[in-house]
Amino acid sequence: MATYSKLRLSGNTDGKNMQVTGTASGSAITVHTAVAGTSDLDEIWLYATGTTAAETLLSIEFGAAGGDKDLVYLTVPVQGGGPSLMIPGWLLQNGMVVKAYAAATNAVNINGFVNRITA
Repeated sequence: MATYSKLRLSGNTDGKNMQVTGTASGSAITVHTAVAGTSDLDEIWLYATGTTAAETLLSIEFGAAGGDKDLVYLTVPVQGGGPSLMIPGWLLQNGMVVKAYAAATNAVNINGFVNRITA
């Protein structure tokens, strides 16, 4: 029988919001590194909050970076709009990495959690 464990994002050492400081793939922040191997799965939930008076384009590298097929583009609402669900429980494993960068420095905060599913 599978078991579920709720975990913090591996890129978040204290549970607080992570500021997206990078504005390109090479300066993207690491949000989470998935469980190693192919037996277990990480169910990833990400929320973003705008910290400026303008909407901001957020780019999420979901899994291996290096091409548009791995990118998810999302618009984050303005400051005061509250957190918006960006990644709704997508599955990842095999040590794949989730990274994020935005159109403007420090315009977006990310938070969330992982449900680790073990076989």
